Amino acid sequence: QVPLVESGGGSLQAGGSLNLSCTASGYSFSGYCMAWFRQVPGKEREPVASIDRDDSQSYANGMVDRFAIFLDNTKTTLNLHIENLQPEDSAMYYCAAKAPGRCTIASIRRAGLTAWTYWGQGTQVTASS
Repeated sequence: QVPLVESGGGSLQAGGSLNLSCTASGYSFSGYCMAWFRQVPGKEREPVASIDRDDSQSYANGMVDRFAIFLDNTKTTLNLHIENLQPEDSAMYYCAAKAPGRCTIASIRRAGLTAWTYWGQGTQVTASS
């Protein structure tokens, strides 16, 4: 088991920035495909950004300019940095892990949520205008 725990969410004004983090009690993420998803009530959980074990990154349409996914130097913390937060970014954000490969957003969408082995409990982000 890989106990993923997200942190860094909160409520802030539109235009601000924040950094979400995902850890697993010091467990290394170096051998995984990692991703951030988000979900609003009544809608499906959707992928935001992913990073594979070779550090290749993929972003959902329209997100590459304001979102950045990266691992820290120790590969034990997955981050999602969001710039110029918008009200439509308000959602519960989840990190997830699975075996490496097929880690682009397009592949993630095709495979569906059941392809992911580990999920965190989520951290809420709320941006007000």
